[in-house]
Amino acid sequence: MSVNYAVSLSFGAQMMAPGRVRFSLWAPSAQGVQLELSGEVSQDLLPLSGAQAGWFETETDCQPGTPYRYLVSLDQSDSDTPQVLAVPDPASRAQQDDVQGASLVVDPSAYVWRCPEWRGRPWHETVLYELHVGACGGFDGVQQKLQQLAALGITAIELMPIADFPGKNNWGYDGVLQFAPDRAYGTPEQLKALIDHAHTLGMMVFLDVVYNHFGPDGNYLGSYAAPFFRQDQETPWGQAIDFRQPPVREFFIENAMYWLMEYRFDGLRLDAVHAIGERDWLIELAERVRATVESGRHVHLVLENDANDAELLTGASAGGFDAQWNDDYHHALHVLLTDEDVGYYADYSDAPATRLARALAEGFIYQGDASPHRQDAGRGSPSAHLPPTAFVNFLQNHDQVGNRALGERLTVLSPPEALRAAMALLLLAPQVPMLFMGEEFGAQQPFLYFTSYPDPALADAVREGRRQEFAAFPAFADPEQRLRIPDPNAMSTFQSSVPQWFTAPKRARDHDYYQDPLCVPESWLRWTRTLLCLRQRHVMPHLPGTVSLGTVVLGAKAVAARWRLGNGNVLALAINLDAVPVAIGLEQLARPAGADLLLETPAALAQLDQGHLPGHAFLAWMEPAI
Repeated sequence: MSVNYAVSLSFGAQMMAPGRVRFSLWAPSAQGVQLELSGEVSQDLLPLSGAQAGWFETETDCQPGTPYRYLVSLDQSDSDTPQVLAVPDPASRAQQDDVQGASLVVDPSAYVWRCPEWRGRPWHETVLYELHVGACGGFDGVQQKLQQLAALGITAIELMPIADFPGKNNWGYDGVLQFAPDRAYGTPEQLKALIDHAHTLGMMVFLDVVYNHFGPDGNYLGSYAAPFFRQDQETPWGQAIDFRQPPVREFFIENAMYWLMEYRFDGLRLDAVHAIGERDWLIELAERVRATVESGRHVHLVLENDANDAELLTGASAGGFDAQWNDDYHHALHVLLTDEDVGYYADYSDAPATRLARALAEGFIYQGDASPHRQDAGRGSPSAHLPPTAFVNFLQNHDQVGNRALGERLTVLSPPEALRAAMALLLLAPQVPMLFMGEEFGAQQPFLYFTSYPDPALADAVREGRRQEFAAFPAFADPEQRLRIPDPNAMSTFQSSVPQWFTAPKRARDHDYYQDPLCVPESWLRWTRTLLCLRQRHVMPHLPGTVSLGTVVLGAKAVAARWRLGNGNVLALAINLDAVPVAIGLEQLARPAGADLLLETPAALAQLDQGHLPGHAFLAWMEPAI
């Protein structure tokens, strides 16, 4: 039996019946709207009837694949002739070319799903792998990598934003057409095939969505729907979106439903929600998603939120969000690995081991504490009551690598032995771990900030603005040094950011490697696979009900932590990121009789028995339930 999925949207081109389409546009600032089909201006333009509250609609015969645009008439106070603006559909499901061109009518039920029985996976089984679709070869390129990632132990991939953006290369956070997968990556059907194939492998697929701003090129909403934006608030990326307006709230809620229900994504990661002023809209979004998703299906909602608002993380059963990206955890570990203390790392450099210990035990480090870097008297709220799985931990991601001036990864910033220990902590601790593409094999090439704006003036402004952004950093105080910062719009910048998947020895690339990690001794891939095998066997099944039993700071860069898992066993982890050993007292860390050793770096346990934790050491054991 064939299965198709389609979501009915208030906005855009909606298939009402075979060959029949309804077109809807919210344009409260427009005098009138006409529909232009086939991308050519003619005398037979179809007027959209004005409805209440700024809506314009029409229904006509039309086939899937038909290009269309809206011709919007705008009032000009100094002229008797209205200005006519040709614009794409802000709810376009696909574009004919780039964001400035015509939209395409799409039949969402045309794709026949091969794995309709998929119901997702519980949140505690998540091991995330963040990737950039363009750097992985588009939707088809990502699909080709899925089997290797699944065999490695990855249970979910997370796509950086795919909403249509200007040009061919972009991080995705400059998207302007929220419902249209960028044409440079592939068609809607190719995206659905990617998700469908992932489900056949038992993998979830998450999507990063940006609901806090639109990109600077290709967004015309401000011209014909001025109430879409607030006039009294700005974000770091432009005017704030006005979530007080019912049509605006519904536009983004429908977008979330569209990705989850029509494309069958297993989860969404909401970018920088601290830039959304209306917190109640976030609560409404989560509640609507929970009420709409089919019974028995696992769908997950994750936040990026600099405000550290623990009250939003109530979980799916309570109608809230499952987890938040824990920048606090990253920042503390980054300081421990690199000794950097500039920018926001200054908030973690005074006592990084103490701060890491708090992140492991309680989630957030800043729970209402003053943030000197942000000049904030109190950032965050208490989080110790939340389960460890309410936090997504990571050592690297697109922001923390790509927002560096030169895009360096930790493989070139920290000692490899320390990084291996940090990877063990990430993948064996109870929090949900995330890897950034290439991290699993120790990629060393940078991940840079890249764009491909067609407008030369905008490209120049972005290049100079990015270089000026780093003027306050000592390494780039000299204008000559800032010239080393790559031009985001240069093709070489994008090409330098593509993971070198095929530079490893051939045996490390073969599928057999992922099944048998011992075939490449001491490789990063072997280490990653070993850690994920241990997680799947000893940690992942018992995460529900896990509680922290506390942490101990062992030294300037050394911490020990214990958790009681849901089955009653106690997981104990210890790490020393310093190059020199630290003296350990039995009252601080001791392996009880009967505890099963899960993992140790060379000689770690023997030296622990002698009262020391070696430099760059990691230990993990499991204490039986009492």
